[in-house]
Amino acid sequence: MIFLYCVLVTSCTVLLIAGVVEQRRHNANLAQIPVRVLVNGIRGKSSITRLCAGALRGGRLVTVAKTTGTAARFIHPDATEEPVYRKFGIANVVEQIGIVRRAASYQPHAMVIECMAVMPALQEINQSKLIRSTIGVLCNVREDHLAEMGPTLDDVARSLCRSMPVGGVCVTAERERYAILAEEAAARDCELIYADPETVSDEELRGFSWFTFKENVAIALKVAELLGIDRQTALTGMYEAPPDPGVLSVERYLTPEGKRLRFANVFAANDPESTLMNIEQLLDLGAVHRPLNVLINCRPDRVERNGQMGALVPHLAPDHVFVIGHPAKSAIDAIPAEWRGRVVDLGGERRDPDALLADVLGRLGPDSSLVAIGNIHGRGELLLERLSELAPDDDGQEAADDLGTAWTDQALEDEAAVWAHAAPTHHTVVPGQMAPPDVEDTTRIPVVAETYPVDPDDDWPQPTRPAPHWAAQPPADQHPSMPWQNPGDNR
Repeated sequence: MIFLYCVLVTSCTVLLIAGVVEQRRHNANLAQIPVRVLVNGIRGKSSITRLCAGALRGGRLVTVAKTTGTAARFIHPDATEEPVYRKFGIANVVEQIGIVRRAASYQPHAMVIECMAVMPALQEINQSKLIRSTIGVLCNVREDHLAEMGPTLDDVARSLCRSMPVGGVCVTAERERYAILAEEAAARDCELIYADPETVSDEELRGFSWFTFKENVAIALKVAELLGIDRQTALTGMYEAPPDPGVLSVERYLTPEGKRLRFANVFAANDPESTLMNIEQLLDLGAVHRPLNVLINCRPDRVERNGQMGALVPHLAPDHVFVIGHPAKSAIDAIPAEWRGRVVDLGGERRDPDALLADVLGRLGPDSSLVAIGNIHGRGELLLERLSELAPDDDGQEAADDLGTAWTDQALEDEAAVWAHAAPTHHTVVPGQMAPPDVEDTTRIPVVAETYPVDPDDDWPQPTRPAPHWAAQPPADQHPSMPWQNPGDNR
């Protein structure tokens, strides 16, 4: 018995020492990244992460980024990217340790990383132990993950606030629950800054070759401004940033039987409010048309969301509702009884994707639209791969290009979004969210007195560019080494 007790004590001691060593090494890696931006919220985190990284690259800051949404990606300082490897395909917040270690190897000026935690306690650990951000982003509060962060939207807002940096700065575009965010920020001695979407002009949105929301651009511009990057430079960097794989788009295909299909990928809209808003906007602009068909992809770890997507069916009034993934019953049960006659149950974890696509296409009319909602992972990803192998509808795309001019004029009058003229072939980018009502401008920009020393041989940073007050003299325990502020450092 004494022997077993000694083994237990020894094992616990070894684990404790290993944990202390790992935490110290992780802190050392964090110290090599002076500016750390943690992006949290419900919708649009991946796009905001890419926009912020693009804005900082435009300001000639060596920036690494990591997204977690539609497809987890590690983005290198040159904007190239690669998938994040996950053992057994399971996401875990512990992977942030490896991401920080890899990011630190570039000796970057900044890291922009998307929060991957859902549970409130894990969100706090992600901030306080793993990332320790200097700038936080809380993009919005929407109806999603209510089982973990709810049950009310006010509870969701307070849960998201756990990622706010204590003594730091947080940028948000959330209007309806701004008061709650301000209260939580004050409790953490965190400066909350409102990024007003109305400050982003339609002309500025026109520069994007892919669709994004004004809220997202406003947040990225505010982050860039806090780091001393001028607006035009930041926009140029954002224009060059690659879009997220889940960006809202409409593809036009010809099926093997000669049917015309407009396919809208709305998987990235996680919550029912954004999903419905996006589809209604697509219908209003004519990007998709009736007969309209809806495809819901289910995930076993998103049962509540599956039901939320099923509950949208009466609002969309589709001809067919294709339910794929597992458990399909979680979505079907949420569909009102009078609409269940239009449901086509194609659920299952191991259903062959080729047979799945054939079943879907076989039930469509000669010229119809298919809207994919829910979650992209699992059967959704495989279905998208098979759809991409279909022949593009060139005639339909030419007609869409002609119609695009009229859509652009309409979008210019729309306060929410604008068509991008440089959309790739067979790929139509469309607006999908109305801008929030006008609110009182509560923007507060930190007053910065420090400036970088002037060195005629230094091409970065600009001599007139102010240094953020929290980055000029950071606390010794957070990031004591600030080599990027040295005038001879041209990284």
